[in-house]
Amino acid sequence: MLIRFLFMLAMVLAGIVGVACGLFESYVWLWAYPMIALGFFLVLCALAFCYLLILCKRVDQDKEQERDDPHYRWMIEQIVTSVLPVLRIDVKVKGLGKVPNHGRFLLVCNHCSLADPVVLLGAFAGHQVAFISKKENKDMFVVGPMMHKILCQLIDRENDREALKTIIKCIDILKEDKASIGVFPEGYIHEDKKLHHFRPGVFKIAQKAKVPIVVCTLKGTRHVLPNLPKLKHTDVALNVLEVIAPEELTGITTAQIADRIYDLMAADLGPENVAEE
Repeated sequence: MLIRFLFMLAMVLAGIVGVACGLFESYVWLWAYPMIALGFFLVLCALAFCYLLILCKRVDQDKEQERDDPHYRWMIEQIVTSVLPVLRIDVKVKGLGKVPNHGRFLLVCNHCSLADPVVLLGAFAGHQVAFISKKENKDMFVVGPMMHKILCQLIDRENDREALKTIIKCIDILKEDKASIGVFPEGYIHEDKKLHHFRPGVFKIAQKAKVPIVVCTLKGTRHVLPNLPKLKHTDVALNVLEVIAPEELTGITTAQIADRIYDLMAADLGPENVAEE
């Protein structure tokens, strides 16, 4: 984890300074060493942040990204593993062993918080998941450029023609073995933070690319942002429910796929987390 590495490096540097200055020859080191280590830690964090800004500044989001950039992917994974403890999120994962170790897949999950992609990127690190995201996220500070470099695809949810182009692009990404695709089939974070029925068009991605669908649910992420100002800990449960093989997707409609996955998620989430529609 990046934060842990920076902290350890700061302690080492503080120790070197302490030895060079003779701090350990008296009791002054009891307060001086922690203060020097903290100073080094803050400087190292600032340098890491500046490096991140430089990386993002170099990204041209108007130029199509042809591949998943390994360096940016590594940076995102480091940021995610650092952010989760800072946000005081404790993620319990069940069923991760069901996920294919080889080959691409379509990852689908319920959506109830801005923290959802962060949790999923952390849990599925190593699987190169690129999310479908609303087009407005392109302008998000740091997030937009980093998403672009790991092949995340922007979708215009109000324009069916443009949305279709995004779906076709995602099919190509899977067929060309560039990344797995992650999607929240509800399309929006609903005001009640409960599970709502899906937009079935996204399941055409798995059908056309002939890849499995990894079905999972998230519980607890809706409490992350309300808990932050109170400095409260948040327990999050990520359950991998089922992996639907490509053979099971042939000869049926996307609406039928959507109903099957919705029923799986609803059963796991419980009636208190499912909207009455």
